[in-house]
Amino acid sequence: MTGRARDTLFNIKTVEEDFAFNERVVEVFDDMLDRSIPFYRQIIDGQAQLLDDFLEPGDTVYDLGCSTGTTMLELARLLEPKKLQFIGIDNSLPMLDKARLKAELYRKQQILSFVNEDITEFDHPNAGCIILNYTMQFIRPLQREGFLQRLFHNLRPGGIMLISEKVINHDRRLNRAFIDIYHQYKKNRGYSELEIARKREALENVLIPFSIKENKTMLKKSGFVSVETYFQWFNFSSFIAIKPA
Repeated sequence: MTGRARDTLFNIKTVEEDFAFNERVVEVFDDMLDRSIPFYRQIIDGQAQLLDDFLEPGDTVYDLGCSTGTTMLELARLLEPKKLQFIGIDNSLPMLDKARLKAELYRKQQILSFVNEDITEFDHPNAGCIILNYTMQFIRPLQREGFLQRLFHNLRPGGIMLISEKVINHDRRLNRAFIDIYHQYKKNRGYSELEIARKREALENVLIPFSIKENKTMLKKSGFVSVETYFQWFNFSSFIAIKPA
């Protein structure tokens, strides 16, 4: 998608507030994702392949924390013959406003819709798939297991959940090495040392990652039997969880 604004939010001397999905973030969010999430486009391609394999024609896919709708637009394009319905849910009105404009621009209003809701109150039964791309890490840790149980009960039998998260390693040396490699990745994508440090400061009390093992344990406790990692790049991982048929 062309013409997007470049992310310079943290090219400043001080951070005045914690990270929030406000109007300032919305304007640069697509650029932020592309430059901050390793293999972002490839993960969406992988999700499309999994949806094609596991879902039935006409199934409904929910993207929780859908932001500006980029993931759903790309999945709708890749899976057009599948005739899926896509519903994005987010609590940020500015994000949803931009998502609706993009859906209209790409003429996908018939299969894409957007709802302003708190995702922790999700109540949409018979979902074929629920996607959480870098979303659960923003939910308070004590709420996560109950949240996943709620999602499990809203999936149809045989439905799937696709989750991508920033993760932590409990081995301190490995964790430090992974973070350093990620920071180098961001520098290679045009972020300065100052921007990297300030963004990390802003996210410190907002984004709380779990380890791969902790994420898998939560999913299994929530009722999922098959839980696997289908992608990992240092401190980023993606999981598929399948509800028994």
